[in-house]
Amino acid sequence: MKILGVLIVCLFTACVTTSDYELLRHDVNSLMNDSYKLRSEVDKLNDKTAGAVQKDTLAAVRDSQGEINSRISEISMGMQELRGRFEENKYFRERQFNTYESELETVTARLEAIEKQLSLIRNKAGITEVPEASAGTAKTASISPDTPDMHTGTDADAQARISSKVSAQKDMTNAYETAYTLFKEKKYAASRKEFESFIAEYPDTSLTDNAYFWIGETYYGAKDYEGAILAYEELLKKYPNSEKTGGALLKQGYSFIALGDRKTGTIILEKLIEKYPDSKEADLARKKL
Repeated sequence: MKILGVLIVCLFTACVTTSDYELLRHDVNSLMNDSYKLRSEVDKLNDKTAGAVQKDTLAAVRDSQGEINSRISEISMGMQELRGRFEENKYFRERQFNTYESELETVTARLEAIEKQLSLIRNKAGITEVPEASAGTAKTASISPDTPDMHTGTDADAQARISSKVSAQKDMTNAYETAYTLFKEKKYAASRKEFESFIAEYPDTSLTDNAYFWIGETYYGAKDYEGAILAYEELLKKYPNSEKTGGALLKQGYSFIALGDRKTGTIILEKLIEKYPDSKEADLARKKL
């Protein structure tokens, strides 16, 4: 503005003195200094803005990474649960098949024994196989009075015991399946009640330790971490060599961490890694740590 004013005065007066020239140069220098200062302030402001944006970006990246890690952890836990269910189903089906196969072999053996006994009786009694058409005229009267009964009491008792065993096995299987189905449907309270009834009815079977584990899982699924810790501990004390021990330690460690006690959770997960270093549960524990 100063320069414009001076120029206007010069144009109107049509004369430029030495003092006017010095004043003009001073004003130009002053304007250049102001321009330099303004440019410096703009550069500083740009630097600050860039730093703030970079910090915000880094913060957003960290938040995103934290969310991704949390999601990965949830997915890993979900995979662990699904894998556990699959193995549970596989184990259960194989055991059921082996049981029925064993019972079938027992029944088959008994039938073969009965057939051999019948053959001996026929030989002693002098009875021969007759065509079906003349079966009604077979000389059954030729059997001596002291011929033993073909269906002895011993065989009948054996059949009854086998039948009773098969029935009891089916009842146990049905009770376990009922409780496990409720768990898969996320009806945790109902599932827990059925597993507890199963343990009361079948306190010493190959599935009892599994029932204790799934009781812990019902608490964990409902986010009752204190109840889960106690349930898993009961399994660890009663069945220290169970196949479910690794899973119980893993979820017990998770439960303590979920309650904010990371120190205890870390100790349990480290114990799991030390005891079962090559297990899938140990891999999950390492990731969690």
